[in-house]
Amino acid sequence: MSALVRVLLLLGLAAVAAGAAPAWRWSLPDGVMPPPVPADNPMSAAKVALGRRLFYEADLSIDGTMACASCHAQKHGFADSIPTRPGVNGDPGRRNAPGLANVGWLPSLTFADPALTTLEAHAVVPLFGERPVEMGMKGAEAELVQRLARDACYVRMFRAAFPETRGAITVDAAVKALGAFQRTLIAFNTSWDRHRQGKAALPDAAVRGARLFHGAAGCASCHAGPNFTDGRFHAVLPVGADRGLGETTGRAEDDGRFRTPGLRNVALTAPYLHDGRAARLADAIAAHNKPIPAQDMDDLVAFLNALTDRGFVSDPRLSLPDRACGKRL
Repeated sequence: MSALVRVLLLLGLAAVAAGAAPAWRWSLPDGVMPPPVPADNPMSAAKVALGRRLFYEADLSIDGTMACASCHAQKHGFADSIPTRPGVNGDPGRRNAPGLANVGWLPSLTFADPALTTLEAHAVVPLFGERPVEMGMKGAEAELVQRLARDACYVRMFRAAFPETRGAITVDAAVKALGAFQRTLIAFNTSWDRHRQGKAALPDAAVRGARLFHGAAGCASCHAGPNFTDGRFHAVLPVGADRGLGETTGRAEDDGRFRTPGLRNVALTAPYLHDGRAARLADAIAAHNKPIPAQDMDDLVAFLNALTDRGFVSDPRLSLPDRACGKRL
């Protein structure tokens, strides 16, 4: 046994003795650093397992009909397949549910509120929000806790995930587990990534599309960086009833500004734009009001198709769990 392995083993044993869950081990491509993790919510395998189950748990909604996965389906890149989804009470949805690929790295997490910068804070919005009502748990926080506490397996999972609080089942613990799971929604194995690493060739159309995207078409001025978003808020469409960022800041000059969405797995996340009005990638591109020749449009779409990580949408570690606590669910 090497000295390094002995040190790591001793650290792990010390963590267990101190009542802390063993640290999480990231599996990331070379050159990719782990996403930021809040100091009060360190990663652990037990916490991720709990968060995964909660992500698919319909009992997190008031009538037991809606889970996080209802609007964020794995086969759609953890996005929705309709423009806006109604909430449990039939309230119409306001905005399209974006994909969650690499969501742990995003600097802000909604289309119009730059203050929501952590997954834990964001989880509270669909659970307890009222504009619109989504999962409808506002005022039913105690009921949510009671539902989870009635399940002996959840009791075990919370104890494993949060030994420092002796497994106390609370809303805070639930959203921390959800945040931990969502940080594992990692998609860096696309045709584009393999092409940049010199491991695969792209079709000629996608190569031309990449050149346009990063050059003359100007897409990369907003869709920048490894996740193809600058994380900032821009006005693309005419200002409508939804003020976007202006609703949050109260400033008229922010009306119609929405956060740039990331583009990983974008071919799977239709419909597009903040309100889902664009059914196809070509429609979303055209909505930016830059005349684009038909051949260039085809090439841009070919490049965007090369941003799909097929393993991400079929990874069983991210899917609806079929077992927990050693038993079939």
